[in-house]
Amino acid sequence: MHHKKPGILLVNLGTPDAPTSEAIKRYLKQFLSDKRVVDTPRLLWWPLLRGVILPIRAPRVAKLYASVWMEEGSPLMVYSRRQQQALAARLPDVPVVLGMSYGTPSLQSAVDELLAQGVDQLIVLPLYPQYSCSTVAAVWDELARILATKRAIPSVSFIRDYATDHGYIEALAASARASFERHGEPELLLLSYHGIPQRYAHEGDDYPQRCRDTTRELVSALGISPDKVMMTFQSRFGREPWLTPYTDETLKMLGEKGVKHIQVMCPGFSADCLETLEEIAVQNRELFLEAGGQKYEYIPALNDDAAHIEMMVNLTASYR
Repeated sequence: MHHKKPGILLVNLGTPDAPTSEAIKRYLKQFLSDKRVVDTPRLLWWPLLRGVILPIRAPRVAKLYASVWMEEGSPLMVYSRRQQQALAARLPDVPVVLGMSYGTPSLQSAVDELLAQGVDQLIVLPLYPQYSCSTVAAVWDELARILATKRAIPSVSFIRDYATDHGYIEALAASARASFERHGEPELLLLSYHGIPQRYAHEGDDYPQRCRDTTRELVSALGISPDKVMMTFQSRFGREPWLTPYTDETLKMLGEKGVKHIQVMCPGFSADCLETLEEIAVQNRELFLEAGGQKYEYIPALNDDAAHIEMMVNLTASYR
């Protein structure tokens, strides 16, 4: 009987190689050229991207990246590497490789590395807890493109998402409880997920539903009253309507309405990155405090927390 050799491919979005305008231009150009991310017709989009968006956004984004950059590099890369190393340590017989949809290490390099090790069963774990066409489907597309160049392709187990996975919900709940113990229980726990254009949802992306599923399970695991939890969407970009309510507008409104103490968690991010460390922990904190709020804590992503790694072990177990 042929014994399969499994290998795990961990995938996240990616990050610029350095907090410089040049590196960010390179990264954003690749990211914003993906049809899964921005589906505007190319003839309209290319001139806008190259002539307006990149020249204006890159220097601005470079400053923001510089403010959260860690000694070992970009936060997303640092935490993703730690996740990969921790998972590999738990599974000594299974190769675990990290690939990014954009930037380095590329998905191509990760797949090649696994195939070079004789892997014939590819277990793909995109580290997006809630499916979206703009994240998970982009991984699927790129994977198909890579395998299209191979004579022999492995069998592929593709983990679409894990929005209600028990281990994931428990890890989030433990993290929230630890924050409540450290800072006191807030009047409101705000769950901020990355937004997508409203139109993607109308066209069949079940991302909003997956976010609601995670929120429901987390509220249930924490055993707190649902009216002490709010779900919002962050990081919108461009002119068209995105999923609402918007995180920034909600925080302003809550501060103005007299809510004093808030804690914010981003259950859609498996690793801390610019959108959590700068946008949520800094910018949105300022919005809330300026509007009259008094206490604001950001609850970090699960990163390489032991319970998070344990979840990955269990999530991939049935495929190994």
